[in-house]
Amino acid sequence: MRNVTVTLDDETARWARVEAARHEMSVSRFIRETLRERMGGQAAYDGAMDRYLSRSPGVLTESGPYPRREELHDRAGLR
Repeated sequence: MRNVTVTLDDETARWARVEAARHEMSVSRFIRETLRERMGGQAAYDGAMDRYLSRSPGVLTESGPYPRREELHDRAGLR
């Protein structure tokens, strides 16, 4: 592991200390785990986006013409 120096404003440092204490861990470990969660979430999002964009466009419906814009945005029908 590498040591990294991070500069935080007073409010952020106080929040990090409180959150680390709530989770019964050091500030260093809390920041490390928070960043890892963020990395994992970003990797999952990137993978999902790649899968979505690699798909070819498909037909929305085969049972008739597409609905008109007015039909899709008809709020009176929802009341």
